[in-house]
Amino acid sequence: MTTIRRSLAYSLGSSYFSLPLQIISTMVVSRLLTPAEIGVFAVAAVFAALASTFRDFGVAEYLIQEKELTAEKIRAALTVNIAVSWSMCSLLFLFAPTAGDFYRDPGVTEVMRVQAFNFLLIPFGAVTMAYFRRQLDFRPVFIAGMWSGLASFTTVLCLAWLGFGYMSLAWSSLAGIVVMVGVSMWFRPADFPRWPGLNGVGRVVHFGKFASGIYIFGQIGKGAPEMIIGRAQDLVGVAMFSRGYGVVELFNRSFLNAVVPVCLPYFAHDSRETGSVNNGYLKSICYLTAIGWPFLAFIGVFAYALIRILYGNQWIDSVPLSQILCLAAAIELIHYLAKEALLAEGDVRRSNALQMGLQGGRIAGLFAVIPFGLTGACVGLLVAAVFGCALCQWHLHSALGLRWRDVLRSCLPSLLITLLSVAPVAVWVVFEPISEANYIRFALVGGLITVSLWLLSLRLFGHVLWAELVGLSKKLRSSLRK
Repeated sequence: MTTIRRSLAYSLGSSYFSLPLQIISTMVVSRLLTPAEIGVFAVAAVFAALASTFRDFGVAEYLIQEKELTAEKIRAALTVNIAVSWSMCSLLFLFAPTAGDFYRDPGVTEVMRVQAFNFLLIPFGAVTMAYFRRQLDFRPVFIAGMWSGLASFTTVLCLAWLGFGYMSLAWSSLAGIVVMVGVSMWFRPADFPRWPGLNGVGRVVHFGKFASGIYIFGQIGKGAPEMIIGRAQDLVGVAMFSRGYGVVELFNRSFLNAVVPVCLPYFAHDSRETGSVNNGYLKSICYLTAIGWPFLAFIGVFAYALIRILYGNQWIDSVPLSQILCLAAAIELIHYLAKEALLAEGDVRRSNALQMGLQGGRIAGLFAVIPFGLTGACVGLLVAAVFGCALCQWHLHSALGLRWRDVLRSCLPSLLITLLSVAPVAVWVVFEPISEANYIRFALVGGLITVSLWLLSLRLFGHVLWAELVGLSKKLRSSLRK
């Protein structure tokens, strides 16, 4: 368990180091760039993210879950990663003009062509980082993420200030990848295979064709709102949705993006040691919802204040979108790690089928209500989240024997903690609506009240997270005394 805590500490440290940089850059860029310029990058980024998912081809997951990892298997994984990555680079570069014509904006083409160069470099760092994750050694991952974040942050601020518009976002992405790959190669173990190999490629491809589907369908579903809204409406609509979802992404950036990379190797380790992931999965749900539900509830209540502070008054129309998306994210959080649990058990086919169903429901929900505008699109995503939660539970029960009552038992303390933490400030907002005159006061005082009540409720209900926080506090005090 000490190794898991250390891994989480490094992963969370990386997230909390990069989060302020992302927030500051978002605040500056949202004021220097127009909604149309941000919409151009948002649409192009969807295609790059989709290509990136193909590029992964489940190679990292293969290395993490493999029962007996050898140098030969690592070489085979590197071969597959290079082949797929360079293919995606070519496709993205060649497809860019078609995408620009489809969205009636040449800027989409320009951004995609810069992003294509990322795929030439990524394989030389991705396999090494996957190996570190398998070993639950997140120190190199932390250092690489730290320097990569600094490079992206510096690049985007300088270029945006100099008037590069949406291209400042494209070049900052490339700068971050260059630094990430360089640092990963610096930390590569001396005996780590450096060259690709063909022996064992078939095994990697067999696993990857199912595992990659999980993330491909996931990325399609994640990018579907921008792609559908961009075509059905316009790029300004894309930007409004993007900013509404942006405050929800604060939770992903500050917590989920740090926790999920640790969960798959943690579940895989449990599966190798005990033969089951159920206990680890239920414990993860307990932790995630105890942190995530109060966080998302706070964002929903104070959406006006947060969007006004982060993005400026030109984005206020995205407030109701953000509130609906917060509720959808809270529902998704119940089974956010379902795919990782199935992968850790080696059931890659079922995990792939689950992802296909989840994202199919998401896209269907969007198409059903997109005629009702941006609010309709968010409601469609909310309905899809409810459907997805039920689908995840069905798969987990069928594959792992996980019962609804066990899941609900893990979530019930989190629900009580959320109500106690956020209800007082929600009542405050009802009696004194947030406005241009008081949004800063609401954000500061409301945040302080919510965090204080959250800590109090953790202790009151004897939540396992409270014991973790107390233990961390003792270690910090002990280290400061030395």
